Amino acid sequence: MAVLVVRARTPDLVLEVTKQCPPPAPADNTAVVDVPIPDYPPLPPKPEDPEPEPPNPVPPVPDDLDFKLPEPPKPKPKPAALRSGSEGPQVKALQQRLHELGYQVQSADGQFGPETHHSVVAFQKVNRLARDGVVGPITRRALEQPRAPRPGSAKAGFHVEADLTLQVVYMVKDGRIVEILDASSASGRTYTVDGDVRLAVTPTGGFVIQRKIDGWRQSKLGLLYRPAYFIGGYALHGAPSVPPFPASHGCIRITTTAMDRWFARLPVGTPMLVYRS
Repeated sequence: MAVLVVRARTPDLVLEVTKQCPPPAPADNTAVVDVPIPDYPPLPPKPEDPEPEPPNPVPPVPDDLDFKLPEPPKPKPKPAALRSGSEGPQVKALQQRLHELGYQVQSADGQFGPETHHSVVAFQKVNRLARDGVVGPITRRALEQPRAPRPGSAKAGFHVEADLTLQVVYMVKDGRIVEILDASSASGRTYTVDGDVRLAVTPTGGFVIQRKIDGWRQSKLGLLYRPAYFIGGYALHGAPSVPPFPASHGCIRITTTAMDRWFARLPVGTPMLVYRS
């Protein structure tokens, strides 16, 4: 096999290349050829990396500069609970809302009085809330999305309904509830009258107003204000006390203010429906 060796020379470098070639003849020959390489000027030196520019200096903060970070926004204070004796714009807005929803409060005077209290209690009853008469966070939320009660009867004309489960009275006209009253019916407890032990029960069913008394009536069981009797001695009447729970001997109590407003609109013959929901 023939071997070709090429040797190149420069002042600083000797390059030797050896290459095997197929043999042209059976003999093994080696040839060395010197190939001159012209002199090239040396490469310029590699420029050095430029020095990085110094960062922008931060000016010092003067000692006399009155600089304060902005304070984070303070959370809005929670509205105070409203109850009997409260007053002001929040009470007025509450009264307007209750009246808008059909409850018995009639004027928005900003004073949390008895009719506002009973309106709140009636609202809490209808919305299945604690019946404390206090407008706290839970009652406030319910006022924003209240439950809309429906009457037991949608017949035409005017009639009265008493829901003994919720302890409220509905004044209904043409199938629409026009006013919701706080009420208290029979306690379900026993009591004694004329030596007889009786059970306090309010009868249920469909009735009509049979007779009325325009004033106070002193009965053996207590005072009745402007009673409208719907069967026997059972009446819808005003009372000085209307607790948020069943408490009567059998009659249906509402506030004296509510009875004054409705007495003339309950003529004899007015239908009355008493039921449990």
